[in-house]
Amino acid sequence: MAQTKSVVKYRDFVLDQFQIDSIKSIDAGHSVVVSAATGTGKTLIADYLIDRYIKKKKRIIYTAPIKALSNQKYKEFKTLYGEEKVGILTGDVTINHDAQILIMTTEIYRNMLLSKDSDLDALGYVVYDEIHFISDIERGTVWEESIIFSPEHVRFLCLSATIPNARQFADWISTIKNHIVDVVEYSKRAVPLTHHVYDYYLGLTTIKELKKELSRTPNYYDVMPYAKKKKNRGKRREKTPFPSHLDVIEYLSEHNQLPCFFFAFSRKKCEELAEQLGIKHDFTNAAQKKEILDYYYKTVSEEVKKMDSARFLKNVLVKGVAVHHAGILPKLKEVVEELFARGLISVLYTTETFAVGINMPAKTVCFNSLEKFDGFNFRYLNSKEYFQLAGRAGRRGIDKEGRAIALVDRNRNDLDKITGFTSKDTEPIISQFHLTYNTVLNIVHNHTPDEREKILKMNFDYFLKRQTSSNKQVRIMSSYKHKYKTLEKMGYLRNDELTSKGLFAKHIYSEELILTEIFTSDLYKKLSDNQLLILLGAIAYEEKKFDKFKFGDKKDYFAIIDELSKHSYLDKALNKMKIARMNKIVSVWANGCDFEELLDYTSYVEGDIIRLFRQIIDRLHQVIRAGKNDYELVDRLHLCAKKIQRDVIKVEF
Repeated sequence: MAQTKSVVKYRDFVLDQFQIDSIKSIDAGHSVVVSAATGTGKTLIADYLIDRYIKKKKRIIYTAPIKALSNQKYKEFKTLYGEEKVGILTGDVTINHDAQILIMTTEIYRNMLLSKDSDLDALGYVVYDEIHFISDIERGTVWEESIIFSPEHVRFLCLSATIPNARQFADWISTIKNHIVDVVEYSKRAVPLTHHVYDYYLGLTTIKELKKELSRTPNYYDVMPYAKKKKNRGKRREKTPFPSHLDVIEYLSEHNQLPCFFFAFSRKKCEELAEQLGIKHDFTNAAQKKEILDYYYKTVSEEVKKMDSARFLKNVLVKGVAVHHAGILPKLKEVVEELFARGLISVLYTTETFAVGINMPAKTVCFNSLEKFDGFNFRYLNSKEYFQLAGRAGRRGIDKEGRAIALVDRNRNDLDKITGFTSKDTEPIISQFHLTYNTVLNIVHNHTPDEREKILKMNFDYFLKRQTSSNKQVRIMSSYKHKYKTLEKMGYLRNDELTSKGLFAKHIYSEELILTEIFTSDLYKKLSDNQLLILLGAIAYEEKKFDKFKFGDKKDYFAIIDELSKHSYLDKALNKMKIARMNKIVSVWANGCDFEELLDYTSYVEGDIIRLFRQIIDRLHQVIRAGKNDYELVDRLHLCAKKIQRDVIKVEF
């Protein structure tokens, strides 16, 4: 490739100006925040960076927010750079740990930083794909810490579809890392995106046209949200039916607007809609059916083929219809992704996780609803969520435009609010930073008191609020001091140094105090392997309101409860109902039951069960690393891991 100032092409692609500007920043050794619309070619910038730094014998880390994106990048980079140059580290897989290009979750990168991993000495750049995940309420702290604790010599390439406060975010990085951070913004999409709604009476239309229609309706206020119904409260009329997804797909099929992603924010709803469409439509010919079945039978194991979910998926796949959500087995999701990439899927019903970064655009994106349950309430999408999903519409070099179509309920939808978040992405990156005990332990272990205060003031939240809130520093230091005193009281710190318990806990990155108390005391020795796995299952299990589990043999449950009662901290900290819920499902699996049998003991679906077991194994691995010098502990936990680990729950380490 020629010098940057004369570059107009890279890998046979004609570069846009934002790509050229980004490459100039990389050549200058700067960090770069790239805010560019979906489908414009942000990943080409990452490809250039990797090419350049491989030649300089530097390492590159590519972080991604979800495993599906990590897996996709691993496959892409192996093809581009060769298998020996690429590795992947996730909670489930470790391949080629010493590779020059390492794809990993942000959590693993953060943990490498805190453990002072020597592999980071030759690190040149970290690529953060979907950097706006720093605003995620559950994982944002990890993303911030991965920037804060990165070595001074490391530079960052931060990629996101839209960051309204990109300059502010870049200034934060520049301030705490003492180097230049450039901002490159590009709002023009490679494929123009148009926004539509689908109404029961009008069919495909726009919000503007729907508003006009409603304004001509005599009983207009009867079809608007409740807050606007006061004028004609006595004049009720029959509600307008909600439009059917089948009508939308019929329209798209007739107008050559497939393939499409059809987003529904419920796993159950995705499957219901796919089943309905599969009954009514068949989008594949005989040759396509054969290709679909050949790949399915080649890829899916005999054990998985027996499962109801696999049979259901196969039945709709042969008709060019698919489902993709977190409750589906990983191998089945892989089948769906591959068949969609081959152009064999016309309609894919999916939850929002499929849209994060995965390079699989469609001609059209549909929304069954513009409202989602966020764990507390039903609410409208915000602008970033909407554009993350809608942005998948339009295939570069294939489509003249991409269409986003939302089904609307004229009885209750707030059209003004919908207009607001579908017009422009206005959601800035915000900070979700909060201190954990693990972070406090690592700060104390690795830094002097003066350095600690400086680090505590490096987070993005402090940067944003330091001009407006004089109490911000006080709150941060107060949180730190409170956790420090707790750690002293519990025996993790003594004379400003980590004790043996503290050194153990600094390697535990979730539920650090609970796991340390279990495995640095005699408690774990008094439990059988199955009882220990049940306890770890209760720690890993994320409780949901309508989950159902069969109780099983009470002997193990009461043995665990009895031992916990002797340890005041654990007795209070651990949820006894979670232990009860894990009692049967974990023990029968550890005793060797078939995977399909587990479905009789819980309302959990296959993907949820696998995620639970993988999280148990992840906790075991963390404890193994923390207690690596305790050979008795390590040997026992390896045996426990083998009881959970099977082909269907594959975790490599």
